[in-house]
Amino acid sequence: MKKEYDFSNAVKGKFYKPNAEFAIPVYLEKKLAKFFMKAAEQNKTDVSGLVNSILLKEMEIHNSLFGVKGTSVSKK
Repeated sequence: MKKEYDFSNAVKGKFYKPNAEFAIPVYLEKKLAKFFMKAAEQNKTDVSGLVNSILLKEMEIHNSLFGVKGTSVSKK
């Protein structure tokens, strides 16, 4: 690492995006990762898509059981 850095030509907020969306990393236990990788391969899809579809279904079940309204998520 340098002792000093020259920021005299720096532009404040150059890479700032006010409406940026970030993906949340989810780390699966080894057993779950193995299961979902195999299931995704069998269904000719990727793990992320498979897990998302399962979680969306789980959310629908939760909402119907507990009468939660207004928490549905539309697919992009």
